[in-house]
Amino acid sequence: MRTPLRPLARILKARETGENPDMIEAENRARRHAAAQDKARSRAEGRLLLLGLMFFCAFIVIAGRMGTLASSVPEEPRAAAEGNPIIGQRADIVDRNGRLLATNLDTFSLYAHPRQMIDPARTASQLAAIFPEMDADRLLANFTGERRFLWLRRQMSPEQMQAVHDIGSPGLLFGPREMRLYPNGSLAAHILGGARYGREGVSSAEVIGVAGVERQFDTFLRDPANEGAPLQLSIDLSIQAATERVLAGGMALMNAKGATAVLMDIHSGEIIAMASLPDFDPNNRPQIATTGDQSDSPLFNRAVQGVYELGSVFKIFTVAQAMELGLVTADTLIDTTNPLTWGRFRIRDFRNYGPQNSVTNVIVKSSNVGTARIAMQIGADRQRAFLDQLGLLRATSVEMIEAPTGTPLLPRNWSEISTMTISYGHGLSSSPVHLAAAYAAMVNGGTRVEPTLLRNPDPQPGPRVISAAVSRAMVDMLRDTVTQGTASMGDVAGYQVGGKTGTADKPRAAGGGYYEDKVISTFAAVFPASDPQYVLITTLDEPVETSGSEPRRTAGWTAVPVAAEIIRRTAPLLGLRPQMDMDEAVGVTLTSN
Repeated sequence: MRTPLRPLARILKARETGENPDMIEAENRARRHAAAQDKARSRAEGRLLLLGLMFFCAFIVIAGRMGTLASSVPEEPRAAAEGNPIIGQRADIVDRNGRLLATNLDTFSLYAHPRQMIDPARTASQLAAIFPEMDADRLLANFTGERRFLWLRRQMSPEQMQAVHDIGSPGLLFGPREMRLYPNGSLAAHILGGARYGREGVSSAEVIGVAGVERQFDTFLRDPANEGAPLQLSIDLSIQAATERVLAGGMALMNAKGATAVLMDIHSGEIIAMASLPDFDPNNRPQIATTGDQSDSPLFNRAVQGVYELGSVFKIFTVAQAMELGLVTADTLIDTTNPLTWGRFRIRDFRNYGPQNSVTNVIVKSSNVGTARIAMQIGADRQRAFLDQLGLLRATSVEMIEAPTGTPLLPRNWSEISTMTISYGHGLSSSPVHLAAAYAAMVNGGTRVEPTLLRNPDPQPGPRVISAAVSRAMVDMLRDTVTQGTASMGDVAGYQVGGKTGTADKPRAAGGGYYEDKVISTFAAVFPASDPQYVLITTLDEPVETSGSEPRRTAGWTAVPVAAEIIRRTAPLLGLRPQMDMDEAVGVTLTSN
């Protein structure tokens, strides 16, 4: 109810008293205006208060979000498909000098939406012309069937992409992604291993390692927290290339079915080069063989996975242990009467070396009989413990996914006859990487090293295996083996190579026993002998040297010259300055004009 401007009662009373009735109307109108103003002011103040509260809440939310972001760990953006994160980036792999071994290349995938195609027949025929592996009839059947989505290519070259683009079909679509690229082709293939696509989306795909260091360090290479830091290996790209080139030539020259070489720093355990032949191109990794001998596959890493009876290269371990125990010295005479009979077994030497030889000559001439007699003094328990110290009885710790598969094969019963045969490298099978690490301990002053494929600029000495004096004696014996013994073809001018040969008959795959015309030949080389720095293990599978009237298979004729050529090529790359022997007097002639 509104108050009237001219209430009748007040008007009548005002007229009776002589007042002006218009003043009553003016007063009521003023009150009405004042009330309207108060109401409008109250409404405006309420709106301003509500707006202020809204701004206050907004600032509180923004401040809370900024605080959350400031206190959280930063994350790299991830491409997502179907709600699942796919990490498409993968770190590079480089050698010890920072040169690329594996990297990524931006490319595109090709997929199809058949329902959007205008002319499926023409599209199918033109795609088959661009990609020879595609079948036009099969493509047409897929394009005209019930399928709504179809992967065509996981990756392609820019030229192929342009050719597909020129087809002009709206049903052909491209998706960005990265592909793993190995710019050096098959170089260091077994070390790198290779990669493939894991989870895939139309806009991204994850690259995962399938073998080698790619698989071993898959988590590191895919971790965004590393901010793209490369994985640095211990190998040297130039030395790896030289090693593989020489090894391939030696394998062909010696008619071998396979070959491997391991070059290692004897103080740090860093593997400078490691080759296994035959090899493959990780850019186009072959499928795993489902039939036949897996060790004949190019995917098989003979350096790590191949466990072999390596022959006489084991003799140095027997002599080193005997000298460390004080059982013999370098000049102790050993009975080498040929053959040595033990029960129904007979141990023979390659030649008759006479009734007695010094310990040094047992190594230089490679006497099985002499080594077996030394092993008999050591005994089975002490021999086994010493070989275990050298790491020869368990899988190596080298950073490769294949390393656990290279577990040495040991005799079921480590009897006295096993002790005798193991002393010269029969009855126990190990890999070339095992042998490299064990030889490093023999010549680096006597401390054990762990083989590694990672750059190790600050190596720490391992536990002591033999004394420094015994280690020096081993180096001298290995040097004498090259200058006077079975490894005479291993000498390289200027680098004082020392080493030990080993020729082991291959065991038959079935039926037991050994082949008469198939061997594993090995040369374990150390250089330079004056100050040992590196050990090189070279192994050939079933070599046959045919330059003479009769085929020759021993390591002195097969593995030794190949190793010598590897040293000749790689020693300058390793920064080793050749040392010239000054045994002969140098004459100076004074002349005058």
